[in-house]
Amino acid sequence: MPELPEVETVKRLLAPQIVGRHILEGIALHTQVIAHPGADAFCDALRGQRVQGIDRKGKFLLMNLESGDYIVIHLRMTGSLYVAPPDFPLEKHTHIVLKLEGDRELRFVDMRRFGRMWLLGKDEEDSFSGVKKLGPEPFAAEFNGSYLQDALSNKSRAIKDCLLDQHIVTGIGNIYSDEILFASKIHPQRPASSLSAKECQRLSELIPQVLLRAIEQNRISPEEYLKEKGQGYRSTPFFQVYGKKGQPCPACGEPLCRVMVAGRSSTYCPSCQK
Repeated sequence: MPELPEVETVKRLLAPQIVGRHILEGIALHTQVIAHPGADAFCDALRGQRVQGIDRKGKFLLMNLESGDYIVIHLRMTGSLYVAPPDFPLEKHTHIVLKLEGDRELRFVDMRRFGRMWLLGKDEEDSFSGVKKLGPEPFAAEFNGSYLQDALSNKSRAIKDCLLDQHIVTGIGNIYSDEILFASKIHPQRPASSLSAKECQRLSELIPQVLLRAIEQNRISPEEYLKEKGQGYRSTPFFQVYGKKGQPCPACGEPLCRVMVAGRSSTYCPSCQK
């Protein structure tokens, strides 16, 4: 599933291509992707709207319209979102097409159809997408050692499980939780409540550092992004431990191990993360 760095990359790629353009027409090729308010109402409401900006909250994208309405987008596991000229071949699993002025189309493609879109009115409460229930952004001022220590102090669950909890901190998934814990020298199975104030402070500093580094490594040109059809933008070659069981630790050379935590595979160094 795309995590915060990948979603931020998509946001940065799309913004220069869609902001300021009017939506001429919305086409729903597979209506189940539109979770609210229904395909017909979704497409009708978008016609003539001008895209004012695009933001990110955790793993969600928010496309802001000039009217004050906005679209919430979650790519889920296999979704991709890219801008293409009308004559660019349409992918088999294209579900939504927004025709934009200037001969451009914003296309949502998802092989497994898990991705979702919600259209919210200017004064409509978002009780649908789950965005309102998210915890703080890793880059927010309130996300610091004190906050993290308070949030984890009564959690007997593994720290890896807590990093995946979007109510505690938003945007981290299985990949970057492994990378963050390796950078922090914390074992993924360690009870969250056992972390000291000093460890919580270090963790709160390393989380945004690891994510920002991944965002920089994910850099890709709009041309390459279109060629890859909205895929191929992960910083996979730069991962330190994720998915590298049995390979030597980049810090000490010890073979990396894998363990299951809360049903998720976790890779760690038995020497660096005791």
